Amino acid sequence: MPRAGRDGLLRRRDRALVRLFHVGEDPVVVRAWAAGPCVRFRAESRSQAAAEYGVERMRFVTNVDHDLAPFHREFKWHPLLGPIIRRRPWIRPTRRAEPWQALAWAITEQLIDTERAEEIQRRLVYRYGRPSACGTLRDTPAPALIAGRAPAELQACDLAGKRALAMIRAAREVAAGRADLTQHEPTWKRLMTIREIGTWTVDKLAVEGQGRDDRLPAGDLAYIKLVGRMARLGRRATEDEVREFFEPFAPFQGLAGTYLLASRYLM
Repeated sequence: MPRAGRDGLLRRRDRALVRLFHVGEDPVVVRAWAAGPCVRFRAESRSQAAAEYGVERMRFVTNVDHDLAPFHREFKWHPLLGPIIRRRPWIRPTRRAEPWQALAWAITEQLIDTERAEEIQRRLVYRYGRPSACGTLRDTPAPALIAGRAPAELQACDLAGKRALAMIRAAREVAAGRADLTQHEPTWKRLMTIREIGTWTVDKLAVEGQGRDDRLPAGDLAYIKLVGRMARLGRRATEDEVREFFEPFAPFQGLAGTYLLASRYLM
């Protein structure tokens, strides 16, 4: 099971992960917990459609439908990946509950440390996330709501001015349906016409929000350092060198990156 988020969205209550979603105006609270070898889900909503949507998204977050068997078969005896696959075959990539959340949070994470990004995310959730009836849970700020904000309002959450504009413009594209986050490549191209949204942001959306195992945020500092060390470059790798390093793992570049990063922390 993944950890509870530090952004104020995915909470842990007793043994369960709890998340609030909205389908239109219908709220749904979903709980997920481990029960022996299984993961159980329970959704509470006045709408059957909302309940089904909530369970679907929580299944995505918990990776229960993520079949790693082809990746494991391909690389179980690989000199780099094999040892970590054999020791920790349950490792899964981080998933965000919804593609819009992955996109918005990737914008907040550009060029800053994780702790500061999480603080910005918590502020956005507190100010603009729709609350549950009990007031203890909040949903991701809706694209339509962010689309109508002034840049100064997002800057008040400590988001840099250029990134505040980028988030608002991205929210407008999503809210208007011009950027359909269920359509991957066409939407990536459209989003990258927005200033301050580049390959790293789109790759984060692809991996964390759209479940693409073939995408890798190659510009991420963690990968730049990792490849520089593993390739014995004597320096940090460039983004192109990171992509070249992971190309032999296609179509599992994202999974390969997740496992190699995990091996670094488990050494």
